[in-house]
Amino acid sequence: MTDIFVPAGPASPATAVQYLSGLVADGAADARAGDQLLLTAVPLVPEIRLHLATDAILLWARLEADAKAPLAAPFWASAWAGGQAVARHILDHPQLVRGRSVLDIGSGSGLAAIAAARAGGHAVANDIDPLATAAIALNAEVNHAVVETHLGDLLGGTGREAQVVLVGDAFYNDEIAEHVLPYLDRVLAAGGRVLIGDPGRGHLPEHGLDHLAAYRHPRMSTLGDSYIDEAHVFELRYTRG
Repeated sequence: MTDIFVPAGPASPATAVQYLSGLVADGAADARAGDQLLLTAVPLVPEIRLHLATDAILLWARLEADAKAPLAAPFWASAWAGGQAVARHILDHPQLVRGRSVLDIGSGSGLAAIAAARAGGHAVANDIDPLATAAIALNAEVNHAVVETHLGDLLGGTGREAQVVLVGDAFYNDEIAEHVLPYLDRVLAAGGRVLIGDPGRGHLPEHGLDHLAAYRHPRMSTLGDSYIDEAHVFELRYTRG
C-alpha cells in the first residue's frame, strides 16, 4: 500500500517510500537545514526510533514544493503525546495485544502499531495520508517490527477489523471525535477493545472511559504542543451515557 507516486516531476522517485528515504538526514549536522527527517528516539518510548521532522513547518514546505501542490500537514513526522502514551502502555503491558489482531487508526508515524507489533500483536497501521503509510513502512523496518499498512478511511468499517483498536491522540477536535466515535461503538459491539491516548485536549467522550495510566516526560511535546508534558491512556467501555 506504500508504493504510491507522491511528488511531481520527472526526476522524482517513483514511490512514496523511496521519496521519504531521500529526505532522511545523514546525522544531526545534516539535519540543520530543518526540512529533513532525523531518526530519533521517542522521548517516552526510547526503545523505538522514528523518522521525525527536525522542523515540521519547513518539512511541510519542502513536501509541497516537491509535489507542486498543496498537501496535508505532515502529522506523521511528529510523535504525538497521546500516541507516545499508548505505545508506552502497550510495551509495559504486552498482554493487552499479544497474539491479538491490532488496528491503529490515524496511525501517523506508526508508533503505537510498532509498539503493538513488538509486544506480540498482529498490527495494522491505518492512515488516509499516503506519506504516512510510507513513513510507517520506514519506521517499522528500522525497528524490526512487522506492521501491515492500510491506506484509506476505515471508519466506515464493521468494527470487526481487529480485536484491539488503538487511538493515539486522534481526539484533537469535536469534528474528528464525532467521526471516530461511531466506529468505536461498532468495535465495542463486536467484542473488541479500544485503547485511547490523550494529553487532555478536551474532546474525549464524556462517558465510558476507564483511566488506565498517566505518563509524564518533559520532552514529549511536539509542534504546537509545547505546553504538554503529560498524557493519559484510557480504555473505552461505552460511548453513551
